[in-house]
Amino acid sequence: MKRVLLLLCDGVELFEAAAFHDVLGWATEYGSEPIEVVTMGAQREVACTFGLTVAADRVFGEVLADDFDALALPGGFVEYGFDDCALAEPVAALIRRFAELGRPIAAICTGAVAVAGSGVLRGRRATTYQLLGGHRRRQLARFGAEVIDAAVVSDGEVTTSAGPATAAEVALRLLEQLTGAANSAHIRHLMGFDRPVQAHHPNLEEEP
Repeated sequence: MKRVLLLLCDGVELFEAAAFHDVLGWATEYGSEPIEVVTMGAQREVACTFGLTVAADRVFGEVLADDFDALALPGGFVEYGFDDCALAEPVAALIRRFAELGRPIAAICTGAVAVAGSGVLRGRRATTYQLLGGHRRRQLARFGAEVIDAAVVSDGEVTTSAGPATAAEVALRLLEQLTGAANSAHIRHLMGFDRPVQAHHPNLEEEP
């Protein structure tokens, strides 16, 4: 069984955290091997972006990177305290340890800022959120990353992405790193991510 540590910083975007949890849950149910997802926060109750509160399985200091096969980092809003948590030394030390072990690190949107803040992205290709003036990408560059204008960027074992819309793709790439391309493609198919979404918009002026 593979084990993934899902980091829930204060101000985390729940949509991005849920993408990791859901894709890996589908993989456990229908894939080639089960994957245990353990959530961790600075405290047991984590206040997400937009005010929803979730409970973390563990808090900082209760887990070791060595006990996990990968690290998943959803992004969040600075206005809700994300950077205060994501750029703190306990998070940086955890990320550095995963990098030392050569284990996958998958970051969605501003989760890349946490990876960059640890020093792991210095001199490496990465991306993050690009809108609202581009300040997040400038932040990434200040931490020494080579910022790439792309939706998803992988450099070695580290994957970063440009926004919430990439959440499922990053989770599926992490699944591929953990269990192989065939299994990831299988889950992609079961979840419908290999097919374009076609919405039907009936003409409301037509008679039923």
